Amino acid sequence: MTVTITLSGEQWLRFSRFFAHWRGDLTGGLTAAVVALPLALAFAVASGVEPKAGLYTAIVAGIVAAVFGGSPVQITGPTGAMAVILVGIVAKYGIEKVWIAGVMAGIIQVALGIAKLGQLVKFIPYPVTAGFTNGIAVIIFCGQLNNFFGLHLPRSEHFLPGLWATLTHLDNIDWAAVVVAATVIATKLFWARITTAIPGSLVGLVLATGLASLFHLNVPTIGEIPQSLPLPQTIPHWQDWGLLRELINPALALAALGSIESLLSAVVADGMTVSEKHDSNRELIGQGLANIVVPFFGGIPATGAIARTAVNVRSGGKTRLSGIIHGVALASIVLALAPLASQIPLAALAGILMVTSVRMIEWEAIGLLVRASYADLAVMLLTWLVTIGFDLILAVEVGLIAAGALLIKRMSDLNLAKVPETEAFPPGVPLELTQEIAVYRVDGPLFFGAAERFVTFLRDEPQVKYLILRMRFVPNIDTTGLVALEDIYQDLTRRRCRLLLSGLQPQVQQRLERSGLLDKIGQENCFETTDAAICSLNPNLEECRQPSALMER
Repeated sequence: MTVTITLSGEQWLRFSRFFAHWRGDLTGGLTAAVVALPLALAFAVASGVEPKAGLYTAIVAGIVAAVFGGSPVQITGPTGAMAVILVGIVAKYGIEKVWIAGVMAGIIQVALGIAKLGQLVKFIPYPVTAGFTNGIAVIIFCGQLNNFFGLHLPRSEHFLPGLWATLTHLDNIDWAAVVVAATVIATKLFWARITTAIPGSLVGLVLATGLASLFHLNVPTIGEIPQSLPLPQTIPHWQDWGLLRELINPALALAALGSIESLLSAVVADGMTVSEKHDSNRELIGQGLANIVVPFFGGIPATGAIARTAVNVRSGGKTRLSGIIHGVALASIVLALAPLASQIPLAALAGILMVTSVRMIEWEAIGLLVRASYADLAVMLLTWLVTIGFDLILAVEVGLIAAGALLIKRMSDLNLAKVPETEAFPPGVPLELTQEIAVYRVDGPLFFGAAERFVTFLRDEPQVKYLILRMRFVPNIDTTGLVALEDIYQDLTRRRCRLLLSGLQPQVQQRLERSGLLDKIGQENCFETTDAAICSLNPNLEECRQPSALMER
């Protein structure tokens, strides 16, 4: 019996494109796998789970997200940001409930992608992302102090109590663990001066493991890793609706962080390559499917990894094949080298994570914010402190609120500008009249903070009897703008100051009419131009008798 497979022209084109860059994809995938190996082990330990879970996550999530995700070069696996959330969830609920929360998070991510909400990450202000990235770096660094010093302390659900416990037990330092960790740190810092072909983290891991074995150092190791690939398993208690309700908050946190980090990583990858750009909604679906599948293989929730994705691109990866090769290469390493990996000291992984966390801190961003804007710096520091003191999701929420308030303040300042007298008034206007008139230009939307500005202005300049708002560059007005304009009108009325509007666009005028605000202000106070409004206050001016003098402004 003969089976014939035929491909249409479009299918053949897709198939040929998939393998068109196979040499670069092979190099990129293999290099990313070498880099991912120690990080997968380290981030699993940082998450409070067995190291093998990190390897299984990198293998399964890496392949699933590469096939179904929206970025052609994204590398997915365990990350430091996710480890920060997971360590608290593992400490509180245990690994089996983490699997359930991971599946729930994946379903939420798929739903976000189907609802086409992937573009929302672009609206997160840079100070907020820099703040929680820096906060994550601090938490990862301090979270590895126990393994660095060889302290045998129980994991704490929260960062600050755990740090305090570490600092109060420094009299029990295991100097052998410190030597092992320092070896890895020194190797990672200086290996790049020798060559970048082999990752310094892998070299440091080998050196530290050899040092511990050669001198029979009594330091904790990561333990046995099965020399086999993970097989599908059932997740216990997933039918318990009470448990599902209990885990909804952790699941939301995992979904939110996983989505944000993955999309940010995809954006970074877009900036590094001229190949196909990512599809945000498809990326959320791919990451969600990965997180749905991974728990059934004993893994933990994963995200797109910025560092590993960058390594893939720089090494030649251009298509989804590179991500698949990354997962297959890791699976091969597990089959071949699992017994050797079991001898890796935990202190060695701590050294890798500590260097990684220091490099995660966005030093350039801090310097830029210090030089450019103290207000943005304050938003970043607030997000940073909330990340460390509470949790990542609250930090993003607080950072967004602070950034939103700052944006409204800036928009209120930028969109309302007093027009200089030389520009505001036509020639021949008497001096006493110019002192009674203030002309403001409105560019873009009006905010509710604008009303307070005019109250302050009239308090400082009580001689002003007429306020003219030039609204030619206001294309539309929403409810917030209507409320702000009504507040301005009421405050001016109480102070016996007359409000005049000039240059109303048709859409704005229709909104004012429908809301009834135009009737309050009065049609007689609305003019085509600012000059026409000024001339209505003194029609005897010579310039006002000449139609050509009433310019459109």
